[in-house]
Amino acid sequence: MQPLRDEDSSSIHHDSKNSSIPSGDTSVWADVSPLLSAACTDLQEGQLINGDNFNLFAAMSALEIMDPKMNSGMVSTFYSIDEAIESGFAPVPVSSDSTVNVQSIIDIMDHLLACEATWHMGHSLAQTVFSCIYVLRPERTSSQALLHSYCRVIRATCRAVVSVVSDARTNEEEDLFTMTYGLPFSGDEDAKGLLLLNAVEETICRQLRACKATRRRVLEELERLQTNPHLEESFCKALLCRIRFRKHFLHALNCMRRPQGRGLELARKHIAYCISELDSALESAEFLRLDIVENGQSEIDESTTASGRSPIGFDPTLNKRLSAPTPPRAIKLLSWKKAIDYYVKLLHNLDQICVFSLEPDLDVVLQFVIQFQKSRPDLVARAHLQLLLVQDGKLYGRDTFLTICARSLALDVSKNHGLHTNEYILQLNQLMINLLKILCANTPWQRRKLGKILNDWRVFHVQMGITVGQMLQQDSSRASKNGDKSVVILNHIYGWLDEQINWVAIRFLMLGFDLDLYSSSEYCMVYWYMYIILWKLAERARFRVLIVVNTEERKAKRNKEYSRDMAREDRISLWVLFLQCQTCLAQGLAVMIAALRNEGMCLKSQGPFNTENEKFIQHFELLQKASLPEYDAYESFSGSTSQARLDYLPMYEYFHDAQKLAKDIKVGYANNPDKLAEVRGLEQVAERNIVAVNLFCQDRSLKVSFEFTHHPYFATAVVRRT
Repeated sequence: MQPLRDEDSSSIHHDSKNSSIPSGDTSVWADVSPLLSAACTDLQEGQLINGDNFNLFAAMSALEIMDPKMNSGMVSTFYSIDEAIESGFAPVPVSSDSTVNVQSIIDIMDHLLACEATWHMGHSLAQTVFSCIYVLRPERTSSQALLHSYCRVIRATCRAVVSVVSDARTNEEEDLFTMTYGLPFSGDEDAKGLLLLNAVEETICRQLRACKATRRRVLEELERLQTNPHLEESFCKALLCRIRFRKHFLHALNCMRRPQGRGLELARKHIAYCISELDSALESAEFLRLDIVENGQSEIDESTTASGRSPIGFDPTLNKRLSAPTPPRAIKLLSWKKAIDYYVKLLHNLDQICVFSLEPDLDVVLQFVIQFQKSRPDLVARAHLQLLLVQDGKLYGRDTFLTICARSLALDVSKNHGLHTNEYILQLNQLMINLLKILCANTPWQRRKLGKILNDWRVFHVQMGITVGQMLQQDSSRASKNGDKSVVILNHIYGWLDEQINWVAIRFLMLGFDLDLYSSSEYCMVYWYMYIILWKLAERARFRVLIVVNTEERKAKRNKEYSRDMAREDRISLWVLFLQCQTCLAQGLAVMIAALRNEGMCLKSQGPFNTENEKFIQHFELLQKASLPEYDAYESFSGSTSQARLDYLPMYEYFHDAQKLAKDIKVGYANNPDKLAEVRGLEQVAERNIVAVNLFCQDRSLKVSFEFTHHPYFATAVVRRT
């Protein structure tokens, strides 16, 4: 649609009654669809009507005429909310028939659940939850306690979710999740919603008890929900599970926001109730759709309500004008069943956070975050995890990152108060905060940010190394006599920093597999680079073990009553063995793939557009900017892989060493099911590749491919006859 001048409008048919936007004093609205249809008949596919100043950039940024996005604020059922209310679109009560009224309220609850889940997936709040007139204007339903209290709690829940995501800032760029578009979002009355909902729940519970008592011929006078006594009990159960889920879900969110994780235990109880009520809601679906016979099963499964009926009081076009300055996204709501599945997954993710031990050990924290991310948690769960880990610039809001770092090295910083205000320690604190926040982001965002912060860590490491070197050269006898170990502590932290840099680097490389960034022809260079980083990481971790053991032994000599933390020593030692196992696998895979490539059994990393060197730079440029490694990486890679052959005996030893290490590690991880499963995967990769190498040597005509059936990052060679 486009505006025309009055003098041009006389020749164009225009029906003002069909226009949703009234004509002004100087313009009217006319339908140009026939004109566009006529133009389309003269255009061939791929042709474009354009002016002289219309360039390629403008073409890429243009919106196609008749695209639904062009109708922002134009095509809508009602021009305003007041108009919709006056037309009777969202009546109060929903129906004069009490049975239909209860059915309709349940449909509204179910549709709101689907809208809320769709909003959590990144869509606009204005076009999902707040497409409901009852939620937009809850004061209209004050005479209907059930619908009124439920809508109030929905609004309070939305506010709680927006708060946690906004505080964590885990939402992605251009994400509409936290935008409220000036909606009536922060009403004071919403805080009373839980009290009202509790009162409604108690009333329905009494009614349910009365239904059961009637069967025992015990009379009790209570006002029924609806007129059909045979349906009363089922309606009560259907309402109660939805009300209780809504109540416990808001309680869980509020408990998880308590500082220093004090509400996690209580939140977990509410989460368990939520999961139970969702199961009850699924069970109620069969009763609610008894009278729906005209729709097929597939249509009901894709419906946004358990009954399969369309809800009353929803219009996604109501708030289109609030979506400016961008056109509204085309939104397809999740079905009610998919919304239930989403919430079950979200609740399990939140439960994972609640059971975390909050141990003040950085290694434990990093491993937990990595394991948590394997389930691909959604935005809300990741936001809660981040706010739990980082509070007031401290881990869990309790321990500074200097304390956490010192604990990793078995160092005591309680007597070195000046360290907390040291310039490098303050920078380290901020780097650690940023790292934990990045690790709580989604996978693509996480990898991009990890690549960028690597250079920041390296620059900080170099600057700190220069300063610490100068401090070590100065006379520190006076500081030693005063018991000030600041220089020694800073020197150990400097070495520990190198380990963390390599940890970030290997995480960056492994995330490339999650995102399918590597083609099979590039596996050789990827595993070579992983081998280089893993070897350095294992060496730094092994050096930390020596520091910890030495420090603990000195403490035990000075104080015979001192109890060594053997669990920490064992945990770090086990981590070193795990890294060494991965190092052997990466080295074995790099040599094996290089040998297959050199003997023509595997594709080389060559294409019509990029040379191998260019691909190497594209994948690892951020690592090389951070001096990982400190020499010419591509020259070293090409030189070390160009002469590899299948009869190269050390290749067998790499896989055998990995297999042996995996068997030793399994004993240490016997009480850690997640880590044990990963180690078993590494062991199977080693075993399968040993078999594959033997087959290659016997028959060079075999066809080779690579699969990730046993481990997400370490490939297994699959051999097939041509």
